[in-house]
Amino acid sequence: MAGQGLKIFARRPRAARPLPPEQRVVHLGGREVPYLLRRSARRTYGLQVHAHGVTVAVPAASSQGEVERFILAHARWLLDKLDACAARSAPEVFVPADGAMFPLLGVSCRVRLVPGRGAARWRPGADGVEELVLGAALDVRAAMLRALRRRALPWFAGRVAEYCHRLGRPVPPVRLSSARTRWGSCSARSGIRLHWRLIHLEPALVDYVVAHEVAHLVEMNHSPRFWAVVDELYPDWKAARKRLRDAAHTLPVIDASVTGEPIEED
Repeated sequence: MAGQGLKIFARRPRAARPLPPEQRVVHLGGREVPYLLRRSARRTYGLQVHAHGVTVAVPAASSQGEVERFILAHARWLLDKLDACAARSAPEVFVPADGAMFPLLGVSCRVRLVPGRGAARWRPGADGVEELVLGAALDVRAAMLRALRRRALPWFAGRVAEYCHRLGRPVPPVRLSSARTRWGSCSARSGIRLHWRLIHLEPALVDYVVAHEVAHLVEMNHSPRFWAVVDELYPDWKAARKRLRDAAHTLPVIDASVTGEPIEED
């Protein structure tokens, strides 16, 4: 399950740059457990179980023996989380039928299907509920996804600009992401990417993810200095982080390739 992470603090030398991830396997309690090994300049060991498998993040200088000892030390925790993921039923895929309700920035919206192949548009409903109007002759699901992404990008870009202004930093390029396990990412080269599904969440939670990624423009790590920047930008970040993880379970699964499991912020 995404969002289930364990961090063990242990000092290790910094490496110059992240190394390519490696696919590996460890045997725990008679079970073969595949995992993705990520080596980087981090100083801590991290273990994460999410909907798509297991990720182990370690300092670049760690030996394979050290990595396996770390995993074995937390074998029971890891196996319990894997069992919990296996027991959880697959989320129901949202059906964009006429009248179906979905969240947009934390507020209920309605799908309206009309004859023909007209372009998607947003309008206020007679009862005050915003509606997404889609041509019934279109691939309705694909049209809805495109409309949500078009709605998301300018909103996210505006929030990134606001938080960059607070830090006195230039605004980087902002793009949408469909990452499986991350709400967002920040790169000095390519800018900030934010998952389009954030558009379902209330603005305060979107702002937490934006603040988190903008803070990486100052500190490209998760050191105490980084969290100090986050705290400056978004003082209530600890509560928002928990609410984000809880809210992730409630999001509609419009794209059938999305599991609906929570996603971690970068």
